[in-house]
Amino acid sequence: MKKLFAFVCSLLALAVSDFAATPPQKPNVVLILADDLGWTDLACFGSDLHETPALDRLARDGMKFTQNYSACTVCSPTRAALMTGKYPARLHITDWIPGSMPDNPKLLVPDWTKYLPLEEVTIADVFKAAGYVTASIGKWHLGTEPYYPEKHGFDLNIAGTDKPQPTTYYAPWKIPTLTPEGKDGEYLTDRLGDEAVNFIERSKDKPFFLYLPHFAVHLPLQGRADLVEKYEKKIAAKGADKLNHKNPAYAAMTESLDTAVGRVRAKLAELNLTERTIVIFTSDNGGRVPTTSNVPLRVGKASAYEGGVRVPLIVSWPGVTKAGSVTDAPVITMDLFPTLVEMAGLPASAARTAIDGVSFASVLRGGAKPARDTMFWHYPHHQHYQLGGAMPYGAIRSGDFKLIEFFNDMHVELYNIREDIGETRDLVTSRPELLAQLRARIHAWRTEVGAQMPTPNPKHDPTKPEYTPLPGKAKKAAKQ
Repeated sequence: MKKLFAFVCSLLALAVSDFAATPPQKPNVVLILADDLGWTDLACFGSDLHETPALDRLARDGMKFTQNYSACTVCSPTRAALMTGKYPARLHITDWIPGSMPDNPKLLVPDWTKYLPLEEVTIADVFKAAGYVTASIGKWHLGTEPYYPEKHGFDLNIAGTDKPQPTTYYAPWKIPTLTPEGKDGEYLTDRLGDEAVNFIERSKDKPFFLYLPHFAVHLPLQGRADLVEKYEKKIAAKGADKLNHKNPAYAAMTESLDTAVGRVRAKLAELNLTERTIVIFTSDNGGRVPTTSNVPLRVGKASAYEGGVRVPLIVSWPGVTKAGSVTDAPVITMDLFPTLVEMAGLPASAARTAIDGVSFASVLRGGAKPARDTMFWHYPHHQHYQLGGAMPYGAIRSGDFKLIEFFNDMHVELYNIREDIGETRDLVTSRPELLAQLRARIHAWRTEVGAQMPTPNPKHDPTKPEYTPLPGKAKKAAKQ
């Protein structure tokens, strides 16, 4: 199925034969993806409640990125971008799978793709071709069984299905790819930590690529009871009115996620693998409001604003990246593919298919920022539950400026992100030339990548609201 991948494999052949002679020299890779974790949800990114000692330590050992962006404001498109190094708009995977529609939309969403095609070359394909053992442990959400991780270059798939979230964080989970079933009450985030540690133990004598996409901190909102009680007491002592973060269950889920990351790093240390293991931690989109707060960013998940797409990124590259370093280099999900290829010492041709990603390995070495100052978002969909900016939109960030184009009426908003991180001062009337320039660029980009646009809904009733306030009333499917 993957004709293009066969070409990449041929280019890797010589390198693989060289690697085979000295396998211990290959760097291992652990790529951890949180679900719905907001930009300020970690203590090292400014949380005033959450305790995240393991991730704070990872930041002290590596580099923290303050202007890292997810490829989309919801999960599946970002995950597809991570796997392929391509914009979601190019892949036509532009909403969470299967998506939803409000009762009375002004626009109908396009006929988009609800799975990751087998023809796509994934980052797992590339590392597997280079002799790595590959595993996906956690949420997949990129299609039904014919498109599961094992069909996309992973030797092992644990807990990955087409589902966007677990029905519960307490066993029995009834996740068909997570066996054996947990004992009653076992916590899912803890179990995924167990599975990751076991994989590392089994693979310690081989180079490995571990993709660890946790379900946490996605709904349902279920923290371990002992941690929920801990944070209830902490909030009471501090005063909820003095906190940005004030949800004890969410705080508990965040700490469990942090503990699982800490266990992975502890296992690496126990096996003397720390110095030759790259560890990356990030999130698939911004935090869900009001479950969490993304302040000072505007709104959150499913929004066109910074709260929907600016997310934490921490990279530890032992022996290369300066410990405790911080960068404001703008990077985005697709960049991880070519960056990891370069970090692992694979030939540049291995990232040939990741056409929208730009390596930021130079930043990790203390050098120049990527030679790209423009990023794009395309979301021709609806998210009825969000508090603002959730209608179909496109956006461009160029330098310090960000332009958002809302498809319902094609009105635009323009912000200087560096001076106005909360996107409170619209510059549309004061910067008409810049507005015209950025609008022309995003329109050209949409043509270049073949972005799908929404179309007018002939059944739309302008006398009624588009969005229903309760998710339960939203309609599944892509069209009415």
